[in-house]
Amino acid sequence: MKKTKELTGYEEFLLNIKHNKRKILFWQIVVLIIFLFQWEVLARLNIIDTFLFSKPSDIFILFNEYVTNGELFKHIGISVWETVLGFLIGTGLGLIIAVGLWWSKTVAKIFDPFLVVLNALPKTALAPILIVWAGAGIKGIVVIAITISVVTTILSAYNYFINMDEEKIKMLKSFGATKSQILTKLILPSNVGNIINIVKINIGMSWVGVIVGEFLVSRYGIGYLIVYGGQVFRLDLVMMGVVVLAICALIMYQIVNLIEKLYWKKRNNRKGKNTI
Repeated sequence: MKKTKELTGYEEFLLNIKHNKRKILFWQIVVLIIFLFQWEVLARLNIIDTFLFSKPSDIFILFNEYVTNGELFKHIGISVWETVLGFLIGTGLGLIIAVGLWWSKTVAKIFDPFLVVLNALPKTALAPILIVWAGAGIKGIVVIAITISVVTTILSAYNYFINMDEEKIKMLKSFGATKSQILTKLILPSNVGNIINIVKINIGMSWVGVIVGEFLVSRYGIGYLIVYGGQVFRLDLVMMGVVVLAICALIMYQIVNLIEKLYWKKRNNRKGKNTI
């Protein structure tokens, strides 16, 4: 009888969580609809200048036009490819360097002031120089995306690694664990959640780098659409580019969220089996 009550209580708890998620999603959609409706009404009543702000209906018509002729997919494909490259290289390289700094305290102390200075520098302001060094086109844009994300990754990951519980490290050392075993059995597994958070942050950082690069040199991509729209004073094109950019970034973020949920679900299932 007790087991049945516990299961029922647990099921009610899960139902409450699902209900709250649906409620939040519902209100998020409502807020978005109200915002778009007000924007459209204010634009039609000439309360806001459509030349400066455009309006949702015009943006949708332009979006449909770009989708129909297939041009939008070309721009999205190029920007997404550049972002994925910059994101993967920047995050991977940053994590590898952070592990290297954790491995050697001497190296960490040597490079600490340089990393602080690099982190303080406005990377977007250095974009023109980076493009001159790396070359125009996809290569230069990807380098900007890498530069923006790599330093943040190094500092964040290294900070997580060195702030591990010293007692746990001492315990592993007392059992004769090597440094590589401490890294693979304690440091990295214990920081999976933190690494996932870094990955989520880097999605936005990589998009910033790509858009800045496309502003400067590209003739294709979402950034090019936005800057071109501004140059020819077509604010509907600018707004469409911003909306498409937001959707692409959201999709990438949700993919990472899904991977995170699957990972924790798998890990919890393993723990449950081990407990049994």
